[in-house]
Amino acid sequence: MVNLSLRDRVRGLLRLRRERALPRRGAKPGIGACIVCGDLRMTVQAGFSDELWRWLLDQGWRELTYRPDRRHYREVPSIWVTRLVDAQPETRALVLGAAVTKAAHRPTLGDPNSIPSYVLRH
Repeated sequence: MVNLSLRDRVRGLLRLRRERALPRRGAKPGIGACIVCGDLRMTVQAGFSDELWRWLLDQGWRELTYRPDRRHYREVPSIWVTRLVDAQPETRALVLGAAVTKAAHRPTLGDPNSIPSYVLRH
């Protein structure tokens, strides 16, 4: 186990890592499933049409199917997912672009910086 960890660190330092290939295209995920593209993640909402899913597949979005996923994603706000669902096919690219600019990292419970400013630490 130690050898693998050391080997992984050396490979990382020497930049011998390979980019992961894009997963295969899959069926439309159910409501509440997470889909990802690079460092972005959004949650599938009601109203996701098959046409919208095919368009998102063409943009590189895939369903997040492996657990536990320890990667840190920027979360697309649900209001922007709703706007994307309601958008006309001609304006989807603009809405997705605006949604990406609003995406932010969600704070994690273990992160001491995620504690609100009104909480005093002693």
